[in-house]
Amino acid sequence: MSSRVTADLPASDLVRLTTSGGASAKEVVEASLDRISKRDPGLNAFSVVLADEARADAARLDALIAEGGQPGPLHGVPVAIKEELDVAGCVTTFGGVANSTPVSVDGEVVRRLRQAGAVIVGKTRMPEFGQWPFTESVAGGVTRNPWDRSHTPGGSSGGTAAAVASGMVPVGLGGDGGGSIRIPSACCGLFGLKPTRGRVTSDPMPHLWWALGTTGPLTRTVLDSALVYDVIRGNLAGDRFRAPEPETSFIAAAGADPGKLRIGWSTVPVTKGVKPAAEHVAAVHETAALLADLGHDVREVDPRYPDPTAAFIPQFFGGVRAEADAMEHFGRLEKRTRETYRLGSWVSEAIVEKAMAAGDKVAERANRVFDEVDVLLSPVIGPRPRRVGALNKGGTIAMSLKSRPMVAWTALWNVTGNPAASVPTGIAADGLPVAVQLVGRIADETTLLSLSAQIERARAWPLLTDSSAR
Repeated sequence: MSSRVTADLPASDLVRLTTSGGASAKEVVEASLDRISKRDPGLNAFSVVLADEARADAARLDALIAEGGQPGPLHGVPVAIKEELDVAGCVTTFGGVANSTPVSVDGEVVRRLRQAGAVIVGKTRMPEFGQWPFTESVAGGVTRNPWDRSHTPGGSSGGTAAAVASGMVPVGLGGDGGGSIRIPSACCGLFGLKPTRGRVTSDPMPHLWWALGTTGPLTRTVLDSALVYDVIRGNLAGDRFRAPEPETSFIAAAGADPGKLRIGWSTVPVTKGVKPAAEHVAAVHETAALLADLGHDVREVDPRYPDPTAAFIPQFFGGVRAEADAMEHFGRLEKRTRETYRLGSWVSEAIVEKAMAAGDKVAERANRVFDEVDVLLSPVIGPRPRRVGALNKGGTIAMSLKSRPMVAWTALWNVTGNPAASVPTGIAADGLPVAVQLVGRIADETTLLSLSAQIERARAWPLLTDSSAR
């Protein structure tokens, strides 16, 4: 099997090959490592490539099959891991250089991936502590969009998005504390579902930026996302937040007909004064028309979004400060990060608790829209993916202003805890992907997966090829 064919296949197809004798785990991993060696120098998606470790893991998986062992649901699938997640033997850098000691054990989500047969091939870049929706840092440099290297892949899971969109891996793990799965998915033409708060364990930490953060995959297909979520979802005793168990598996949901749904659409931003790009407005209108053609009850709605600022800002500052305090070498933090730390000095634990209480009230108001509809359709981001170099100039306030249009439709749903997905819709005239956001009721990822898969079948989104990259 050629490395090109293997590298471009979705995870679900790779598993069928590696468990049926169509390909070995070694072949699949070598194909991934070959693509990384050829593509990553121009993209800067990976901070660490674990080639020797991946080859050894693949050999163990092939031996398991040879001995008649039971393969896992991700048998032989190469996976990339965002820098903020613990991988045994690697420094958990959070996108900077303030840590220097490798961790001795995997975080729980990584452990579950390995237990399911996934092969960890490396770690992916992020802005320090995931503060910004652009993947650039002093230590790691600029990560570029595979569709057009002069543009950003978004952030903060931009390294993961670039790795998956370019076909270096079929699956990568990211995190979302204000849009950091959905924004890079939108910029890179991927499917990215932010799960309900508490759906995925935050181990080894009790929470991720308190009520804001969660972990999840970026993938090229809806089925691959469901496959990974069925492996990593579930809680441990130390998790502060928990989500109720779904009535069905996520894989089953991705293959199910969603039935006739009430779908409300709106291009009104949560953040006042942000104007969505014309391409994003058109994508919402075209998707609404498609969903109506598919038999859904589709209507324009006024979501009457509440202002999440008072809930989001203290948790943002508190999250950055808590992570900075845990670093081994505080003085090695980026200058802008130290400024963020100082600006958040007013955020005590009591203030964070009040912010989360305010978030509960925001959630109550925001979720009133679901009295009228089952799913809310909106843009994901305001502007088109901007050119690289967003972090070249300016401090924390300047960067916050640059970030504001990028999170104008995403951050609210981190405050409320609702599941929300970035679903590709096509490629715009500028050669970059376009996407829409689907938001569901709390704990209702299954409806989003069913609906997203239906859209995928009706309007297959384009995947990056050598000829489409610029």
